[in-house]
Amino acid sequence: MMPKERYEKLQEYLSAENPILLEVIEKYKSLDELGHKIGFITPEETYTSNISWWPMISVLGTFSAGKSTFINQYIGKDIQQSGNQAIDDKFTVICYGENEEPTTLPGLALDADPRFPFYNISDEVNKVDPGEGNRVNLYLQLKTLNSEKIKGKILIDSPGFDADSQRDGILRITSHIVDMSDLVLVFFDARHPEPGAMRDTLKHLVGATRNHRDANKILYILNQIDTTAKEDNLETVIASWQRAMSQEGLISGNFYGIYNESSAVPIDDPAQAERLQRKRDTDLSTITQRMDKVGIERAYRIIKALEDFSKQMKDEKIPTLQKALNGWSKKVILTDVILLALIGVGLFFLDIKFGYISKLLESDLMQMVALIGAIVVVFGLHLKVKSIFAKLISNSWKSKDINISKAILHNTKWWRPIFGYSSNKWNAKVSKRLEILMKESRNYIQKLNDQFISPSGDKADKK
Repeated sequence: MMPKERYEKLQEYLSAENPILLEVIEKYKSLDELGHKIGFITPEETYTSNISWWPMISVLGTFSAGKSTFINQYIGKDIQQSGNQAIDDKFTVICYGENEEPTTLPGLALDADPRFPFYNISDEVNKVDPGEGNRVNLYLQLKTLNSEKIKGKILIDSPGFDADSQRDGILRITSHIVDMSDLVLVFFDARHPEPGAMRDTLKHLVGATRNHRDANKILYILNQIDTTAKEDNLETVIASWQRAMSQEGLISGNFYGIYNESSAVPIDDPAQAERLQRKRDTDLSTITQRMDKVGIERAYRIIKALEDFSKQMKDEKIPTLQKALNGWSKKVILTDVILLALIGVGLFFLDIKFGYISKLLESDLMQMVALIGAIVVVFGLHLKVKSIFAKLISNSWKSKDINISKAILHNTKWWRPIFGYSSNKWNAKVSKRLEILMKESRNYIQKLNDQFISPSGDKADKK
């Protein structure tokens, strides 16, 4: 889907969610224009691809951590199979449908529909696991159900992370949905809070979320805490769990402990039962409130993402690109000088030994032909040198930052100059426009606030 069509479709869907977001999408257009100008994204790409049509909640975790049971409980119907084995071993997108009974559709339905966050995900899977993206039905499925709890939003249930099969594809999709989601629930099993066998799972789950630019949208949930009743060691289990995550770099976050009452183990001690129930009710209420209000949070997140993208482009990507291009320019100039020197020395010795050059330049016509020939050769060598160094530097950035890699090639095309990249004025106009976008995004946050708050109780506050 081309950016223009995506803008139109997003505006159509977001208009019903919040009119302010219509104005914000116009600002995303401006951000795309700047991204295209610098070369961070191609004309076929858009920063709005980081926005799902509907508010999106993803549920990640290990096998038997209770993800599917939690989803069934939240929706109020058994749409996901639950158990100790890997039953729903795909990413399952759950959304509202007219049928009372769940309807299951293949992964192709998601890969080919731009309204869903997995549009063209087969291409992304192929990048990390060539050929696997062509078997998208092995990774994805779509389920629809008539439930008011999911009307206007989508839930994503992930497969467990314990199995090694299809690991690269699963991790690539996981990273994608963490970026796209408005709320991420990461489930862990209270029966296995220690590292060891689950260390690899911790590494991938925590690694995918700990450094995210919007950490507040990620909730870490220790499920099945009722199993701690027998030993009366809830605090010890929670501490062990958090310690295991801190060893993977997660120092702080949103931590909760819950269990499913319908499948809880019997708790004989009334005091323990009351303590666990109070913990569960408090945490579960917070989690479900975040899920129910995800549309409100999403509006703020879309605006905040505009500011974040703008700030990142201005403060990180442009300076990094400028440094890379300055290094490219120096390499090209140095190589040009060396080649010219070698050519000059070679011609000088040929003339001394054989007199070819002097004889060749005896007539005015030959001087003109020689001059034109020299210009063509030197210019051709210069273009070749530019191209070689541009590709080398671009390739070195592919694994680190694909946007920088693309921008290097964009800014080193044959007609582009090789001077001026060290100047503070390089792309100063773009940086200025990015500053304006950041300021405008903060103004939109205030407009959103005005829909919900009025400190003085006076409508005059809302300006």
